[in-house]
Amino acid sequence: MREMLLAKQRDLAERADGLTAPPDSTGGISFGKRVGDGTSLAVERLTQVAAHEQLLWQAEEVERALAKLDEGTYGMCDSCGAPIPAGRLDIHPWAVLCVPCASE
Repeated sequence: MREMLLAKQRDLAERADGLTAPPDSTGGISFGKRVGDGTSLAVERLTQVAAHEQLLWQAEEVERALAKLDEGTYGMCDSCGAPIPAGRLDIHPWAVLCVPCASE
């Protein structure tokens, strides 16, 4: 499990780094009133920012799951202490909350 979580951590870091790289070129695009290249670029950048935030959140979960492995509490909900079902951990191995607590 540790190796899988470490591999996920590396993958998330690489993907986040790719999203924080500056754009190749702005191409002198202006952001006026008309929808065009400038608007498309702005929307694309906003999408990248949201994706980056999601990756950082997921990286925090992976880091917490690794800490739980060290603590001996992996597979237990951080909120209520109940076991996290194996099916949830199969799909979401870095889960630190059971489904009821995660949905709150």
